[in-house]
Amino acid sequence: MKDKMMQLDLAPTQILVMGFAIVILIGAILLNLPIASQDGQSVGFINALFTSTSAVCVTGLVVVDTGTYWTTFGKTVILILIQVGGLGFMTMATMFFVLLGKKISLKERLVMQEALNQYSLAGIVRFTKYILVGTFIIEGIGAFFLSFRFVPEYGWIKGISYGIFHAISAFCNAGFDLIGGGRSLTPYVADPIVNFTIWTLVIVGGIGFSVIVDINNNHSALKRLSLHTKMVLFITALLLAIGFGGFLLLEWNNSATLGELSIGGKFMAGFFQAMTPRTAGFNTIPLDEMTNASKMLTMVLMYIGGSPASTAGGIKTATLGVILFTVFSVIRGKEDTELFNRRVSRDIVNRALTVAVIGLTLIMMITMILMITERHLEFEDLLFEAISAFGTVGLSLGITSELSNIGRLVIVFMMFAGRVGPLTIAFALARRQKKNKGIIKYPEGKILVG
Repeated sequence: MKDKMMQLDLAPTQILVMGFAIVILIGAILLNLPIASQDGQSVGFINALFTSTSAVCVTGLVVVDTGTYWTTFGKTVILILIQVGGLGFMTMATMFFVLLGKKISLKERLVMQEALNQYSLAGIVRFTKYILVGTFIIEGIGAFFLSFRFVPEYGWIKGISYGIFHAISAFCNAGFDLIGGGRSLTPYVADPIVNFTIWTLVIVGGIGFSVIVDINNNHSALKRLSLHTKMVLFITALLLAIGFGGFLLLEWNNSATLGELSIGGKFMAGFFQAMTPRTAGFNTIPLDEMTNASKMLTMVLMYIGGSPASTAGGIKTATLGVILFTVFSVIRGKEDTELFNRRVSRDIVNRALTVAVIGLTLIMMITMILMITERHLEFEDLLFEAISAFGTVGLSLGITSELSNIGRLVIVFMMFAGRVGPLTIAFALARRQKKNKGIIKYPEGKILVG
């Protein structure tokens, strides 16, 4: 099927969009089978499509409870969709190519380059292999530690399977859980093993494969880290610190969230809530009981999301970093965007602004549509849901199952657009800019700004 797409002479961005769409459709068909549901009845194609999209786009929004509704077959399908969606279908295809000894063509390498957000074709296959091996090792270690908590609680077979499922879901920033009852990880709000393991998996999965490889290659000489790696690590640490401090301040005395916890529990829950909007999708405190200020902070963090070439969504940390440093450079009277003693090209600045504006536009449009189709729901709940879908986060204030079929299809579109849209559009615009650069230059005009 993928070979046929290659033969259609489609652009890499088109192949990526079609590839994700086909995987989602296959997942929806499988989840719609009666064998996937505990009651032996079909869940309905729209619900199956919603769940498949949420899994492939590593979002975590659900219309039925994952832990209690689906059979082992259904949960296995969801887990495979999460893994394929987190790594990207081209990365998984590369794994099968390598196992079968098939040569990877130039066209396929170009699609891999686009999917992994790389600037060069050099070493792209080796980089993909590194991603695959590293992912399975990290997920395996995560499953091992989570099993220490789940095996005593659920028994060997169920405990190990729970460890594997949640490790993959966490590293892929999917947010699907099997705990049941829509509780996510709230029963483990003060559990050190679950908290530290999930934190590590989510953060490592969210900083991006390029950063992981760069750190691994230069761990003995951190000064040689690339500008991209420095930017991602700086913005990630900054957002985690702001989120951690903000949630502790805003929720410390809220009896419905942090108020009744011990000091250690408050710190763990506060950090978890600072980490999870970065597209993780898990939660250890009831989100609908948070203060309005905390909900607003969560929405901001969801919009930003994780980092490029990662399993996360949102406009990405690097995008925010470029915009922030551009603002600082303008304030300081600098002509160029400067950071860490380097100059950022105007093309990258334009691309960052494009991604941010497209994201805001999508959120406003989808929220307005939901306000029309879901008149019985509150504005803040719908806005939260739209941002969560765009950032492929999966956090919700509890309205997902209350959406109408039209509302669910709107969220399906938003999850899909959030997974492949802004980045793909930005790259397409960047190529078009390079193609048209220098052909026509109009006289410069002046516009009053601010």
